[in-house]
Amino acid sequence: MRLHKSRLLSLAGLSAVALALAGCGEVNQTIDKAQACLEAPKIVTELGAQITKLTDDPQAMDKALDDAAAKLGDVADQAANTTLKEASDNLADKLSGISVQNVNDAVDAAQQVGKETVTYLETVRQACTN
Repeated sequence: MRLHKSRLLSLAGLSAVALALAGCGEVNQTIDKAQACLEAPKIVTELGAQITKLTDDPQAMDKALDDAAAKLGDVADQAANTTLKEASDNLADKLSGISVQNVNDAVDAAQQVGKETVTYLETVRQACTN
């Protein structure tokens, strides 16, 4: 009987650990969402600041767009919130799809990024306040 009792205590201990770990998972998701809610607007704000300075440097603007798209892709991968993930993936795809070959493309890209980021930031705001 003693052997049986120690197995029950071991199972009870494992159950307690499993419950604790399950609770930690929920906390990590909240942290991931909170982190995504901080990171996403920061990436877009930095991109906006860069783009205004790079309208005369198409290569640098193209690189800035690709870098921002990669960062947004990382945010999307970490986002516990489906809305944040989809919005970040969507904007990352749009940014990486913009090709800047000359100064005219750079001006057009700056306008397009401005429009896209306004929509994105509104989606992020709504997802982060819920």
